Amino acid sequence: MCFKKAFHGWLIGLLLAAVGLAVQAEPVCRIAFDVGSSGVRVGASNSAAEAHVDIDFLTPLWAGLGLGGSALPTAAALKNLPLEAGLSAPCARVAATFSAWRLAWQQAADDTAALMARLQADTGVAVLVMPQSVEGAYAYASARQVLGRKLTTSHVLDIGGGSLQIAGTRSTYGQALGQKSWHQVLCATLRQSAVASCELQPMSVADLQIARRLLDQKFSDLPATLEPLTTLTAISRPITRGVAPAVRLLAASKAESADQLSAQDISTAISKMAGLSGNTTAALVSAPSNYVTYLLSDMLLLEGLLRATGSADIQVIEGTLSILPALLSDDKAFQWGARYGCYLERFKASGPNAYFSDPATCMQP
Repeated sequence: MCFKKAFHGWLIGLLLAAVGLAVQAEPVCRIAFDVGSSGVRVGASNSAAEAHVDIDFLTPLWAGLGLGGSALPTAAALKNLPLEAGLSAPCARVAATFSAWRLAWQQAADDTAALMARLQADTGVAVLVMPQSVEGAYAYASARQVLGRKLTTSHVLDIGGGSLQIAGTRSTYGQALGQKSWHQVLCATLRQSAVASCELQPMSVADLQIARRLLDQKFSDLPATLEPLTTLTAISRPITRGVAPAVRLLAASKAESADQLSAQDISTAISKMAGLSGNTTAALVSAPSNYVTYLLSDMLLLEGLLRATGSADIQVIEGTLSILPALLSDDKAFQWGARYGCYLERFKASGPNAYFSDPATCMQP
């Protein structure tokens, strides 16, 4: 545990220092791809231009189909997105993948490694599967860069589609419980439904109790991972544009700060919303349609996190974060890109933790 925390602190410091020095040093020509659960984004060290394409990696994994069906669109993204962004220089190229690809490795390690090798052979882009702690380090570095002095808490909470990260300077915590994956757990548990976006509402008192017990079990290791007195800032749109305005409306919140949600108000909003139908909720809170389906499960997820951290409230500040600057500054990622054959051999043996080994000890590229 101490080693992980020390490594995470070192990695955060390195990433922040690299980002801070980027404007002073001659830029290294690098192109990086952020391969998230629902799409691919590209950026470069010598250009502010970016490009993005939507690809759903999670749904086929949940259906037991693996990532094979995503091979062609992923290869197309790795080839075409730099051209769309005007990034035509012959730069070093690395793609970082996260929760969906970690899940793919857990389901079929050999198939995932074979797909990564095929993508590199077809596109020239080294595809890396990042450990959870590295993803958290990227998230906190990005939050510090974007939010600046507005970031006053020890950690940031970033909820994606397939996973969440609580990232700070000294420690990070992650779970494969993002907006969509947590909703899927509830669909399977409460409705015996294989449909990831099933209708959960109305939820009974018994349903709420089951959901809360599930979260307490899944977050049982959180207190031992994060330091005491952890404070949180939520930065993701499911919270800033979905949960936060709905809680303020339903709980008639009188928080001293417009950027703050209390655990008590979240619980009050859950109680008022649980017995409503999805259509009634949509009409009541006027939330964007893409948030309404997940609104109650998102509230439960946030409530469970605050309960696990012992926090009475959470700051809510939306930030359009990109892990691309942190990834572009990650020398180790690009060292692995230059020794990709060695990385793949180690990935086959140890999965995402291959990143933590030393590229300099490779005998061949």
